Amino acid sequence: MNSPQLPTVRADALPDDARPVDVREPDEWAAGRAPGAIHLPMSEITGRVHELPEGQDPLYVICRSGGRSARVAGYLVSLGYPAVNVDGGMQAWAGAGKPLVNDGPGAPEII
Repeated sequence: MNSPQLPTVRADALPDDARPVDVREPDEWAAGRAPGAIHLPMSEITGRVHELPEGQDPLYVICRSGGRSARVAGYLVSLGYPAVNVDGGMQAWAGAGKPLVNDGPGAPEII
């Protein structure tokens, strides 16, 4: 369950052209992601926080199901970023019929 102080949004409430900050690992990213997403793996976020887009308010943080993104969003909020956790993550995004892209042949999938 998310902390009451952490802003959250349901994946189906995001516009199709949202540019979420995807904190999944490279293999998950390559298999399927939101078009236009920004890839900053959770394991690298502290060293790459300067790569977050400026002027994007809020920063929608997404992972596979919402757990990792909640931790990253909480960290970013503590640094003063306008981060919002995407509840349900990429599984909910795909389940809502939102667009997906991938790096390989075949249909994108959420792993």
